[in-house]
Amino acid sequence: MTTTVTPFHIAIPVHNLAECRKFYKEILNCEEGRSSDHWVDFNLFGHQLVIHYKAKSKEEALHTNAVDGKNVPVPHYGVVLPWDTFESFSTELKTKGVDFVIEPYVRFKGETGEQATMFFLDPAGNALEFKAFKDMSRLFAK
Repeated sequence: MTTTVTPFHIAIPVHNLAECRKFYKEILNCEEGRSSDHWVDFNLFGHQLVIHYKAKSKEEALHTNAVDGKNVPVPHYGVVLPWDTFESFSTELKTKGVDFVIEPYVRFKGETGEQATMFFLDPAGNALEFKAFKDMSRLFAK
């Protein structure tokens, strides 16, 4: 089945709009779009990410599931990038001092789902995953 990929839209809660706005602009290099006093649109690799202010609630422990011997934070969101873009983006994030939950690495080596991946949190504690496949046709391979 051939599909045309279209941009997704995701809206996430943040308890410090100014701090998260700076993170998405300066750390992730997202172009800012429309905004108000309570939300900001960003272009996240061609997708529409919106941060919405939500007062901080009591702390919840980060939930994880084991994947390839690592504790993957759940929930999480992100973008599947071209391999070269993943490599340059992960290098840039390291240079900017991003504190990774899971450092960039290649998981499922030699298997059908082989992929580069990395996980980190935004200032509000939202988990992000960026990944890449050398062969994008393997994205949904079993």
